[in-house]
Amino acid sequence: MARVKYQRELDSLKQKVVTMGEASQKAILDAVESLRDLNVELAEKTIQNDPLIDSYEANIERYATRLLALQQPLASDLRLITSSIKIALDLERMSDLAVDIAKIVDKIEGGHVKPLINIPMMGEIAENMVKNAIKAFVTSDVELAKTTAAEDDRVDKLFYSTWRELIGMMVEDHTIINNASHLLFVLRYLERIGDHATNICESVVYIVTAERVELN
Repeated sequence: MARVKYQRELDSLKQKVVTMGEASQKAILDAVESLRDLNVELAEKTIQNDPLIDSYEANIERYATRLLALQQPLASDLRLITSSIKIALDLERMSDLAVDIAKIVDKIEGGHVKPLINIPMMGEIAENMVKNAIKAFVTSDVELAKTTAAEDDRVDKLFYSTWRELIGMMVEDHTIINNASHLLFVLRYLERIGDHATNICESVVYIVTAERVELN
């Protein structure tokens, strides 16, 4: 009976991580959409939802710490519990980066300096990385974790190509420096989101195999 209760508690911990992952996904999606459309209302909604995501992270840490104290887990269970705390921290940081993107919406004056194509593409890849990283966590799928982490290469390539393009535009037209500079920050935020998603994939590999690896 005790083992059944313990397993339910582990399942509950995993579900808390899933819930937080879904909220972080939505924050990224909404932040990029609000930037693309310069939708101030959606941007503000994204910012206002951040405390809820922060509360998820704090709740996971408390719950996991309680399991560590009361159950004294061994081997794979110990890796699951400690990694859940780390994954929650990565998700919280991604949500903060989504908020940083949303805050830029109100700073763009007179429209974008160019049609946003690569930035929404980066956002879509990053959001899918988060979705698949959490799926790999739930299913203990090492191969999915590895293929998901490999997607960060696409994010990095878009980052560098768009960065160079914006810098070139700023050199040619100084009047766009303010708006273009904000987009450079967005590129960096999305690149960091991809890195955090990769961190989650590395945590999945560790949970399943007990091996600490660097993916991508």
